[in-house]
Amino acid sequence: MTQQKQNGNLVAIIMMIFLFGMISFVTNLAAPMGVIVKAQFQASNFLGMLGNFANFAAYAFMGIPAGLLLQRVGYKRTALLAIIVGFIGVGVQFLSGVAASFIVYLLGAFICGFSVCILNTVVNPMLNTLGGGGKKGNQLLQVGGSFNSLTGTITPMLVGAMIGQVTKDTAISDVNPVLFIAMGVFAVVFVVLSLVKINEPHLSAAKASGTVVKHAYSPWAFRHFILGAVGIFIYVGVEVGIPATMNLFLEDPAAGNVGATIAGFVAGTYWFLMLIGRFIGASVGGKVSSKTMLAVASSIGIVFVLAAIVAPLGTPVSIPVFTGSGFAMTQVPVSALFLVLCGLCTSVMWGGIFNLAVEGLGKYVAAASGIFMMMVCGGGILPLLQNYIADHATYMISYLIPVAGLAYLLFYALAGSKNVNKNIPVD
Repeated sequence: MTQQKQNGNLVAIIMMIFLFGMISFVTNLAAPMGVIVKAQFQASNFLGMLGNFANFAAYAFMGIPAGLLLQRVGYKRTALLAIIVGFIGVGVQFLSGVAASFIVYLLGAFICGFSVCILNTVVNPMLNTLGGGGKKGNQLLQVGGSFNSLTGTITPMLVGAMIGQVTKDTAISDVNPVLFIAMGVFAVVFVVLSLVKINEPHLSAAKASGTVVKHAYSPWAFRHFILGAVGIFIYVGVEVGIPATMNLFLEDPAAGNVGATIAGFVAGTYWFLMLIGRFIGASVGGKVSSKTMLAVASSIGIVFVLAAIVAPLGTPVSIPVFTGSGFAMTQVPVSALFLVLCGLCTSVMWGGIFNLAVEGLGKYVAAASGIFMMMVCGGGILPLLQNYIADHATYMISYLIPVAGLAYLLFYALAGSKNVNKNIPVD
């Protein structure tokens, strides 16, 4: 029986890690698509980032319902529903290219946001639970994050390679192959997941009968969870805002001026460094606490972003840019070097924040995950604010938003993550 349970856990872990990758693949379509939107519809940076905003805005609507759905029907059915929604969302984005409609594109991005929100609600608590919480739970989240970064690395590169040089004829239809890949992967994962048996640790007899268990308290009763939810809002905004704004900066003829293809590869290198950082995080996650990992990463991230802000834009530097098949030395503004290096810092933050925020929540973890997903909307709001500042000031001045966000995450790691509500029963 023990061996059978271990095998079931292994299959569940593998499937959840694979779904982690799908989350990033779909999410990271938004930022490089912003380059296309700017060209096809003669839009500003602010409007170019609206697709990303629409994607993440869905979290604000679906976060808590997704948590309730998870409690009612379990991990597998929730994940299957998310996959169906994701297939539809990517399909609508494809239709936006056919119709050459900015509004239809935003609708597709919004639907995709519902999908990745639900998927995030499933994979995070399940990986943490399968790892038994604590350092082991954090370690599994870092492994899942590694696969997430791998697909995040590939996506902007594929889009950038298909766009080539941005012209007045650049259109959403140019990246149809990427959209077809996304729909194909969703279809395959749906079939495989339908055939795989996954243990449902949070489904009780009461939930199976169609009712949701009522508790005397909620995750909102825990101070460290509330501060952690704010931390997730800020973190996702920082994680997305750094490479997304850098992509627009590098492609802009008046700023970085390296072209859409190179800009996509540089942004992909940021995600590649996130992959490397998550491999490192997974290897040391069983030995180093989430608190220490988050504090160190936030501190170094602040230094890198401040260095990018003050670095002279006219100074080029050659960096190894990941092109998918290898590395090629490419000249970019020195600011881009520091921003790319931030990928090493943001790589370990999600798992650390989630792990710290749900520590000691017990039976409230599933509901907490739904609230967490609602707060992921920060990935749309903060980059939008950052690019509004970029439109009205400069790209580098806009990076003061990530600096402020990283400062908050440092505070959360050092002080805000302490559980001061241990008197609340969680069994």
